[in-house]
Amino acid sequence: MSTFQAPKGTYDLIPPDSAAYLAVREAIAAPLRNSGYGYIETPGFENVELFARGVGESTDIVTKEMYAFETKGGDRLALRPEGTASVLRAALEANLHKTGNLPVKLWYSGSYYRYERPQKGRYRHFSQVGAEAIGAEDPALDAELIILADQAYRSLGLRNFRILLNSLGDKECRPVYREALQAFLRGLDLDEETLRRAEINPLRVLDDKRRDVQQQLTGAPLLRDYLCDACKAYHEEVRELITAAGVVFEDDAKLVRGLDYYTRTTFEFVHDGLGSQSAVGGGGRYDGLSEMIGGPALPSVGWALGVDRTVLALEAEGVELQLHASTSVFAVPLGEEARRVLFAKVTELRKLGVAADFSYGGKGLKGAMKNANRSGARYTIVAGERDLAEGVVQLKDMQSGEQSAVGVNEIVAELESRLG
Repeated sequence: MSTFQAPKGTYDLIPPDSAAYLAVREAIAAPLRNSGYGYIETPGFENVELFARGVGESTDIVTKEMYAFETKGGDRLALRPEGTASVLRAALEANLHKTGNLPVKLWYSGSYYRYERPQKGRYRHFSQVGAEAIGAEDPALDAELIILADQAYRSLGLRNFRILLNSLGDKECRPVYREALQAFLRGLDLDEETLRRAEINPLRVLDDKRRDVQQQLTGAPLLRDYLCDACKAYHEEVRELITAAGVVFEDDAKLVRGLDYYTRTTFEFVHDGLGSQSAVGGGGRYDGLSEMIGGPALPSVGWALGVDRTVLALEAEGVELQLHASTSVFAVPLGEEARRVLFAKVTELRKLGVAADFSYGGKGLKGAMKNANRSGARYTIVAGERDLAEGVVQLKDMQSGEQSAVGVNEIVAELESRLG
């Protein structure tokens, strides 16, 4: 056994389980690629201030969960705890918003890091696929992203998830609500840290998961009762568009999400089969984030879906993904001449796009066939000295067990034909 182990709260993705994670990433990304979203990749670490300004100074992410460090050159950096701020920073730095083609539509996939108490569904290193539409204020964009996430989950076979939807208002109506909420919170029996948070960003208190806090929040003023006419109209159009698309959602007046940059539309995907860590993804509109990090006014909307939690949700529903076998053809040579001939055939098959593998290490027939079975290959090619002397190889169908002799020079074309 190795002296070292994966750090606490992290995990290794190894075959065969890693195939499910790749399938989930692909399923989430597929509808985005079909809807005009281009791929973007950002560094795993950024300037601390990017997250402090964007995510919010008072959030648990910034105050308690960020992995922050100082470089030898004196720069203050942090491992990225979320993707939106990094993607928007990259888009601004590359001047993508100046190309005249707004919104800039981007999708990404990667690892993120938060120092949290590890438990099932909550890790210190986790994987997400996200999407951002930057530079346009349009209810259709909000609806599009919700519909695409719903489409992705349903393509995987998930059914028992719920979409929670709310509006957080804008700079016109939220301040009025903020004052009303602060007045309410000041009358509660809250600890000093929570009261301090209520003064900085009272909406964050609504997101507090502690039962004693939630019990006291009964009767708290609701933001929907304070929305201005423009925000009401905007939110109603989002609701109408996703309803027309056949997407079912639940209005949740207390949904605020955990990041300070959200405005207007906010939503969350939850799965009741995951226990306390029920959120599998979420997002919303963040019209002021660009200005917070030093850019121009760029109304934007986006989401991030957790790959880890999506896999757990699939397991909770008993959904078995239809994964393609990593190997279609497995070659078993018996003797040096057969090794040379079959290795050349495997190389030729791979060039044609056929997934092929080879029995390495000079194993005997019994051991090599065990490897062929474990590989999941549909066909196995076996050849020894007598076969090659006759100009053939033995082709075995691993499903039916049928075996037949095929000419050495015809085997590649035969397999290509059978595999379609």
